[in-house]
Amino acid sequence: MSRDPVPIGRRVAYLRVRRRMSQQSFADRLGKSKSWVDKVERGVRSLERVSTIRDIAAVLRVDVSTLLGRDAQPAEPVARSEGVARIRAALSTYDAALGRLARREPASNELAGAVAHAWTSYQHARYPYLIEQLPSLLADVQRAHAHEPEVARGTVVEAYRLTAALLVKLDEPGLAWLAADRAMSAATGDRVLVACAAIQLGQALRATPRARSILLAAAYRIAPRDFDTGTPEELSLCGSLLVQAALVAARSGDERGAAELLDEAAELAARVGEGHDHHRTGFGPTAVEVARVAAAAAGDAGEAVLRHEKMMTRSGWRWLSVEQRAAHLIDAACAYLHVDEVGKAGHALTQADHIAPAEIRHRPAGREMVAQVARAPGAPATITQLAITLGVLRP
Repeated sequence: MSRDPVPIGRRVAYLRVRRRMSQQSFADRLGKSKSWVDKVERGVRSLERVSTIRDIAAVLRVDVSTLLGRDAQPAEPVARSEGVARIRAALSTYDAALGRLARREPASNELAGAVAHAWTSYQHARYPYLIEQLPSLLADVQRAHAHEPEVARGTVVEAYRLTAALLVKLDEPGLAWLAADRAMSAATGDRVLVACAAIQLGQALRATPRARSILLAAAYRIAPRDFDTGTPEELSLCGSLLVQAALVAARSGDERGAAELLDEAAELAARVGEGHDHHRTGFGPTAVEVARVAAAAAGDAGEAVLRHEKMMTRSGWRWLSVEQRAAHLIDAACAYLHVDEVGKAGHALTQADHIAPAEIRHRPAGREMVAQVARAPGAPATITQLAITLGVLRP
């Protein structure tokens, strides 16, 4: 029999909280002291007597097998898997290239509006909705591109960028690369659209050191000759590409290179200011600080925690999108866990779940972080409960 990942004391705490009992009232019903209950829940005191386990199960109104964690099965995120399969099928369709066009092509302005709405949904972390809508949206985009290649080109690039961004969230790097590559192909010849597409290409290829050179080439191509006279759009695209290159560098262990690129990005961000979203970048001073935390977390969790706590005092935090804030909190939870600040890791995840539930409940990285924190000694009962609800731990 495999070892149950959740200590029995943790299950006792979870079930007690679910029954809305304080430690004192729970202790009174068992005929024990509050200190005894606290030690059991923290794993300091073991439960070895069958009679005691039966008494606890009776007070909590559960079967002994439930208390011992032998009857729960983890839930599989079937809906997400099926949704990714539909997106994969949409990306694998070549109807337009084969001349299989619909009789009525969607109007360019109508399609552009649909893509813009989908981007807004992404920035609000509405991933289940996007998973459902993207296959048909991609089909419309492909038909529009075949019908009016130049008119629809910008919309095509944006649709594939969005698809790549979502697939990165869903931990599908291969499919994300395919979507980003489609965006790059459609953008060829337009330096602005190439810069836009390269941002998502960098996200999809973050684990590939060679992506750094691609990102830097796109960044310096869009960069204005004089930063003081560059447009906010140019600065935002260039800065976002530098941020992605920095994250690639950090992941490959080049801390100095990452720091230099982020310093350069910060210089551009200071000129752009807070509260803007040029070309769906969300670029600004606080966004660069978020990237500094992510870069530090790749090598020095302690520094990442310090940067996170300092960043949370910035007024620019409220200007970040819902997706940016929740994703950052998951990174912060990871850093806290690595420095054994389990309570703060749990608090960060609770905040993320409040801001954007889909970041925790539908994003594999979020679900995994909840599981890791829930397994750590001293994890808050709320995180244990969330982990059990998500099916990533057995009660």
